[in-house]
Amino acid sequence: MKAKRILSIVMCLVVLVCCMSGCAGSDSSKESSSSDTITITDHAGETVEVPKNIDRIVVANIYPLPSVLSIFFDSADKLVGIAPQSMTAAQNSLLGEVYPELLKAKTEFFDGTNINVEELIALDPDVVFYSTDMPALRETIEGAGIPAVAVSASKWEYDAVETLNQWIDLLSQMFPENDKAKLCREKSEEIEKLVADRLSSLAEEDKPKLFTLFQYNDTTIATPGNASFGNWWAQTLGAKNVGSELQGSNGVPVNMEQVYKWNPDIILITNFNSAQPDTIYTNAVGAFDWSGISAVQNKRVYKMPLGMYRSYTAGIDTPITLLWLAKTIHPDLFSDVDVTEQAISYYKDIFGLELTKEQVERIFAPVSDAAAWN
Repeated sequence: MKAKRILSIVMCLVVLVCCMSGCAGSDSSKESSSSDTITITDHAGETVEVPKNIDRIVVANIYPLPSVLSIFFDSADKLVGIAPQSMTAAQNSLLGEVYPELLKAKTEFFDGTNINVEELIALDPDVVFYSTDMPALRETIEGAGIPAVAVSASKWEYDAVETLNQWIDLLSQMFPENDKAKLCREKSEEIEKLVADRLSSLAEEDKPKLFTLFQYNDTTIATPGNASFGNWWAQTLGAKNVGSELQGSNGVPVNMEQVYKWNPDIILITNFNSAQPDTIYTNAVGAFDWSGISAVQNKRVYKMPLGMYRSYTAGIDTPITLLWLAKTIHPDLFSDVDVTEQAISYYKDIFGLELTKEQVERIFAPVSDAAAWN
């Protein structure tokens, strides 16, 4: 009897141990499985599960992001697919020179509006980034069995500095071993504060009227409206965006009569069109005559920088663009600031990218070919 009781107790213990082992084994398996992924919240507020180890990236219609990713990794090896609009900028900017591997990325998967699912699947991406402006792309991407991560360019009211920092924050969550969030935010906000402090004493009547030539061809003049990066640039640079009275975003059509009515003191030309200052000075496009505009008469027409992407939008170049534009618009207030040295320091200290003085100076003298958009 005693022996049976002992045997019974032993069997119970064995069963208990087996159950505990089984449970432990089950938990361990679950933990192992979950450790292969990372769960994030993207800019559309969607919860997305992405692989922990991402080796193949496709970027659809958030066009500055390939440049941000390349600098973030200090390599473009992970980028297997980018939009044609991103490729044109890379081919005609410093980005393609610094990261020539990016020029091998495929572009056929995206036509600017739609994703070719077969071409996308052929790229075998671990994740696809897309813009919150085209939410329907999520269904297409996820329908192909690929995690889709939304990135916004407008969520932060077109504040280019904050938008850049939010992009870096998101990437740092997805790639924690490559976290640049703190360094990027500190440096970008330091530059933003420097500019704000220098402009704080600027009287309202001393703020120049600024016209941004967003798009320009034989038949079209377009400028940023009241909800745009152009509006943010003007406000941040101690200037008045003459287009702020227009309802709209980055490219609102206007006519020459309206430009004359505004009579801007300064004209900034984006890299979304091929015009250069001489194009405006010589009336080289269409039948437009700029000769009576104050900015033209005083030779205050400038082409915006082209670093790793078209600098009008938020991007990796935003802090340096801000500093360059501030000095360009208010040379007396920033006469002691060496923007070239600041740029060299910015890229090296945060991202480990060492640029030469000559490379940085080319950022501020962009070619026209980067304007090709479609």
